[in-house]
Amino acid sequence: MSEITAKILTKVIKKRPSNSHKGNYGRILLIGGNENYGGAIIMAAEAALNSGAGLISVATHAANLNALHARNPEVMFIDWRERNLLNLITKMDVIVCGPGLGTNSFAHQMMLTLCQNVSSNQTLVLDANALDLIGQDPKLIPTSAGLIVLTPHQMEWQRLSQIRIPYQTDSANLSALKKIFPTQNVILVLKSNRTHVYTSTNEIFVNTSGNPGMATGGMGDTLAGIIGGFIAQFGGTLDPVLAAIYLHSLAGDKIAETDYVVRPTKISAILPQLMNHYANKG
Repeated sequence: MSEITAKILTKVIKKRPSNSHKGNYGRILLIGGNENYGGAIIMAAEAALNSGAGLISVATHAANLNALHARNPEVMFIDWRERNLLNLITKMDVIVCGPGLGTNSFAHQMMLTLCQNVSSNQTLVLDANALDLIGQDPKLIPTSAGLIVLTPHQMEWQRLSQIRIPYQTDSANLSALKKIFPTQNVILVLKSNRTHVYTSTNEIFVNTSGNPGMATGGMGDTLAGIIGGFIAQFGGTLDPVLAAIYLHSLAGDKIAETDYVVRPTKISAILPQLMNHYANKG
């Protein structure tokens, strides 16, 4: 087992060259946010934006349009019932699916559409309800994606893996990951007070940052957005995932120096400053 430390930030985060444009930093689509849980996908999108993704689109319920654009006018919106969504899916580098998605028949169809149209040059970040849906129907496993990143908390992992939380050992988690995703290039980010990361090649990493003030609704949505943003601009490999995890918790630790509760939106707000610091150190 290896520890995730600040060294990963200087390794991954680099100064941007002068000759840059938004297309250099990835195209990301976030899918989620039904009429009751729009905040989840908005927080995920804000995290992707503040972590540096170049072009960000959100496919969500129409009820979320005004809130999304009031908070982040930089983010593009598409009604997730539009037929054009299928065309948009095929053009993305990274797709984050799950925050606030729900588990009804429409959400199931959304996952099915995603699975049927994702390609080997794309990365999927699957969070929250997307994982619940896969647990209910293994046919929703996206077998054609180049990389799949799973970001469950322990109860979501219990529902997907059938391993109860007290028995979620490293060996059990690795075995379950290979059983559920036998042929996929997959990374499991199992969120807890010390988040563990497992890969399909038997690597195990443990995060060394984070604090109990981060036990707040929306924290996982924010992490999924940061992971998506990092993969979009730094590539679909393990290191950007590890860097996103560490930066998320590091930001939380900075806020916890003065705040009893760490709000996910505050984490997103300080990401650009933290990334600039580590880019200059590299």
